[in-house]
Amino acid sequence: MSLQSIEDLALSISLETRVHASLETTFAALLEQVGPQFETPEGRKLTMVLEPWPGGRWFRDLGDDNGHFWGNVQAIRRPTLLELSGPLFSSSPLFSNLQYRLSEIPEGTLITLRHTALGFVVDGAGIASAHGKHEQNIALGWKHMLERVRTQAEGKPLGAAAAPAGSRS
Repeated sequence: MSLQSIEDLALSISLETRVHASLETTFAALLEQVGPQFETPEGRKLTMVLEPWPGGRWFRDLGDDNGHFWGNVQAIRRPTLLELSGPLFSSSPLFSNLQYRLSEIPEGTLITLRHTALGFVVDGAGIASAHGKHEQNIALGWKHMLERVRTQAEGKPLGAAAAPAGSRS
């Protein structure tokens, strides 16, 4: 594929989810789902660690000092903002900014997710745009995560018991 314009290098996803729970409960569920309860749409658990403070790391822990760096906490304002930046899941030269903004609404909490990225994706066919198939797959993953946050915050069963969150040391 030949990249023709700057738009071929940009990705922008915006999603919203309404949650029937308080801001505080929803934010706590978000931290769990971004961290130790992270799960792919296919139901595969990833051993993610989120250090929920400015500059904190977000990474996949494979054990024995192995893993994948996903990003850093760029901003956190409990219980209304979690902003992460870094390569996320990409092993390509793609830099992302991921924002979760929570606001109070009459029925509970509104989560607004915005994922913007700049770069390109290297796949089996060579260099590819982040648009199209890649953007659709990424949006599906974020929709799945938001659904898990909503389910947990509303007190519905997720299937597995929550793992303890890591502590700052």
